[in-house]
Order: sequence, then structure tokens, then C-alpha cells
Amino acid sequence: MTTPNSTLRAVRMGLLLSQDEFARAIRDAGHRTGSPNDASKRLVQRWESGTTVAPRPVYARALEAVTGLPIEALGFPAQTLVRISEDGHGGHDLQGSPVGIPVAAGSPTPQAAPRANYSGVWLSTYEFVSSGRDDQVFTGKHFVVLLQHGNRLTGRSLPNGSLNPDSPLTLDLQIDGSTVTGTWTEQTAAEGYYRGARYFGALQMLAEPTGRRMAGKWVGFGKEFDVNTGPWELRLMDASTTKAVLDSYNRPPD
Repeated sequence: MTTPNSTLRAVRMGLLLSQDEFARAIRDAGHRTGSPNDASKRLVQRWESGTTVAPRPVYARALEAVTGLPIEALGFPAQTLVRISEDGHGGHDLQGSPVGIPVAAGSPTPQAAPRANYSGVWLSTYEFVSSGRDDQVFTGKHFVVLLQHGNRLTGRSLPNGSLNPDSPLTLDLQIDGSTVTGTWTEQTAAEGYYRGARYFGALQMLAEPTGRRMAGKWVGFGKEFDVNTGPWELRLMDASTTKAVLDSYNRPPD
């Protein structure tokens, strides 16, 4: 359940500005400071309703300029203010999510990987920013079958094992000690928001000593050929790959 940002709404109303006028003032402030933005009435509505809780830095600076208040005083939860950062080249970086944070004991070591074999069914979870949807943060989830051959891991999501239907995910990974590095590819659904676009990129994670979780970050290209990053993790659900087990996970993740 979202929590409305009544503080921001009160500040806007105290300035005697409608949502449309407030958005215009934010755009004007961006132009004055040399950091143009695309603030809209819809974006202001999403901030005030609490649907969008993490204003991008370009908007945060403009909000401060318009209101005369620090961004921390405008009702945005403190832990969300640095979740999305800009890389200076049009891309977005997602930071501070528990999804991609390994435990302290999961730091890379030169010793052999803590698990002899990583084959099994894993829950893959990643987060990304959708710039076309007011920079909302979305989560992608897949039940993935990993098969190990030596130090190589190949993965493929189960046919019905995606949070978004018809969005198959493939992984090609290599294990070196506790470090897991490789590439990912996702074919988005033809009827979905991204209209069947194919996305791909790199992935690096740390395998935790229990062998039941890998966590790290992905990097990939956006629609405008900007470079984005975000958190990614794999959690072991079942070490078996029997037909009965695969059938039980051939469903959208919760």
C-alpha cells in the first residue's frame, strides 16, 4: 500500500500552485540551472500519491529550487532518495536495494566455490528503472533452471515461470571461487509494455558460503542506448531438476 506524500502536497498548496503550475515551475527551474527536466502534472500526482517515492536527482534539485526547502523536508522517505542516481550519460543506476547485497561473509576468495554443484531451480530477482513510466522501479522475477558443467552455468527460465508472461530469461555464467560472472538475455513479451524488445547485458554476483544465494548487479543498455545498472540475486529453491520439481515451479513467482 502506498503512503501519500501529504508534506509535498501541503508545500505546493502553500505556494498557491496547482499541480500543473507546480510541474511548470519545476521545468523552469531545471532550465535556469542548466539541468532540463520533463516534469509533468502526472509526475506531480505520482509524487503526491506516493506511487513514485524516489525523485531522480535532476528533479530533486529543481524541487529544492522551487520550494526553497531541502529534498529531505519534502516528505520523501529518506531511504529512497538515493535509490536512483544518474550516470551523466542518460542512464540510471539503482543502488541500496537488499536484492543485490551479498552477506559480509560472501566476499570473494581464491578458494574453490563453496558449493560443488549449483544445478537446480533458482528464483531470479532483479530491479530496474522504467524511464518511460515516470522512473518507477520495477521488479522482474523468473524461476530459472541452472545446469552446471565444470565451472560453467547455463540457465533458462521455465516456460510459465516468469512474473511477466512470455518473457523468457537466459543466463550464461562462469564460476571463479565465489565470483559468478556472465551475461543475461531477456526477450520481453510481444504484448507487453516493451513490445517484444530483446534486452541483454552483463552480470556479476558473489556466491554466499551456504551456496543457496548469489547477489550482485547487472548492467545493460536502455531503449535510448543509455547504460543502466541495478541489483540482481539468485536464490536456490530446489537442488533437484526432476520433472516433478520442474513442473512444481512452472508457474509465475509470488
